[in-house]
Amino acid sequence: MASDLGQDSTPSLRDRFAARQSRWRARFPGFALIPEPRSMGLPDRGRALCAGHYQFGGYMVEAGQTGIWSVDAGGDGRFEAARQSFVWLDDLAALGSATALAHARAWTEGWVVAFGRGQGPGWTPALTGRRLIRLLHHLQWLNGPGDLSDLDRKLGRSLDHHLRFLRRRARSAPPGLARFEALCAQIIAALTLSGREGFADPALQGLELACRQQIGPDGGVLSRNPEELLAIFELLVWADKALSDRGRLTRPAHQEAVERAAHALRALRHADGGLARFHSGRRGISGAAESALGLAGIRPAPVSDLAMGYARLARGRTTVIVDAAPPPLGRVSRRAHASTLAFELTSARRPVIVNCGAGQDFGAEWDRAARATASHSTLGLDGYSSARLGQEANSRDLLVDGPRDVPLDLDLAPGPARLIAVHEGYAHSHGLLHLRRLDLGTDGRGLAGEDMLTATNEADKRRFARALERAQKAAEPGIAYSLRFHLHPDVDARLDLGGRAVSLKLPSGELWIFRHSSAARMSLDPSVYLENTRATPVATQQIVLAGRALTPESSVKWSLAKAEDAPAHLRDLGPDAAD
Repeated sequence: MASDLGQDSTPSLRDRFAARQSRWRARFPGFALIPEPRSMGLPDRGRALCAGHYQFGGYMVEAGQTGIWSVDAGGDGRFEAARQSFVWLDDLAALGSATALAHARAWTEGWVVAFGRGQGPGWTPALTGRRLIRLLHHLQWLNGPGDLSDLDRKLGRSLDHHLRFLRRRARSAPPGLARFEALCAQIIAALTLSGREGFADPALQGLELACRQQIGPDGGVLSRNPEELLAIFELLVWADKALSDRGRLTRPAHQEAVERAAHALRALRHADGGLARFHSGRRGISGAAESALGLAGIRPAPVSDLAMGYARLARGRTTVIVDAAPPPLGRVSRRAHASTLAFELTSARRPVIVNCGAGQDFGAEWDRAARATASHSTLGLDGYSSARLGQEANSRDLLVDGPRDVPLDLDLAPGPARLIAVHEGYAHSHGLLHLRRLDLGTDGRGLAGEDMLTATNEADKRRFARALERAQKAAEPGIAYSLRFHLHPDVDARLDLGGRAVSLKLPSGELWIFRHSSAARMSLDPSVYLENTRATPVATQQIVLAGRALTPESSVKWSLAKAEDAPAHLRDLGPDAAD
């Protein structure tokens, strides 16, 4: 997994005690099997690391020749968590150069010297698990062409130290990705190191329980973050392969969770293989999902319903993925977005309509802005999001108010794919429901949509009237709304037909035309694309339909269709998309 999903790097007192105690009995036992390098990184990030550009957890340090452990993180916990996680080892291994290997060896040895006795940050169950998996996956590369029995004794003992720590503390990791990382790392390490197979048994019991409690019947996770689902799926598959390599059977709850998650994960991928970008999830490293799905060996199944709350409309070469469920609320909403009824559209290998993305890689301000409804391809009331962040000190990162119910009519039978959904995120403040209808043509060449704001009962109509009275103080009457369609940076967008249409040219040569029929004013405005494959946010554009609701019912109809002369099958041999 290539991302930092908000881990804390500060160990508890029990973690610190266990880290020190676990070291005394740690020894280098040798290997029962040779671990395979399954976690994937990005060469470009590896190149940046070698140049001294350390970007972790939304915090950038230009370090020059200063080593990674000598850099002052400025007290930023997410920077420290990412540094201690060793995910950077994936990126250096992906680069694979002699310089990258020299850095990887020096930084790994530096960590053993500075923190290997159980002191300092990073000795939490989740980060220890993440670090241990990276060390195991890249041991052969770090060691060179020689036999792993010649592995540096300090590093070998550190692997056993990690395992013994997790034996004590893995089940104390917070629910979600953190617990899966700790438990799966314990299993993989116990089956990899000689004489430690028995250490896997308590983790296997904990993993069974986590699979039952935290992988839903639809294969989803509570955070509704597609990237987190991929990360957990990878861990489950890697643990499954470690078991089979030692001739052991995977337990039923574990195997069933792999099957359910595989079906959900397939439904959350666009035609280009990238993940849908919702609730702080990124596109994922190219090939990572395919690799994990291939390793799992789960046959594809037809999509007939929501997957983790997302609807996938796929026809021809076009996929549309819609957030069609309430957002996570409460403690699991720390990275959740106000994205209800937002969608993304991809044409073959080319993303067209996107959401702005996850802002946590670019600092707290970007993180907060990216979570707003205006950063998603949906309708929002000006100045309001469909879900709100908490205002109290203990809830500022949490969604505390948002849609609780999203009634849905989904038709995925042969023919056009259709979705009608509604949410009440603006009912309390304005008395308005947001209804969205999407129709994807049988050949995938056109998407027709309608977005409606409506007050359906007398109580909501009274709320709307009061909101309308408050809005009278504005320069224009009515409640202002904006319907946004954020564009991928590779899309060349231009206003046409005197401002009545927008042409969207893709790098493949495809041309799509956006039109609308309403009283809303259409403009092509600046936007931003946030993805952790880029060092900084990328400037892009968005189509905006701006209008004002003057009555209890307002409607905007729009369409996005390929130009009539666009070929049905276009050979796309150009460079890959920006991601």
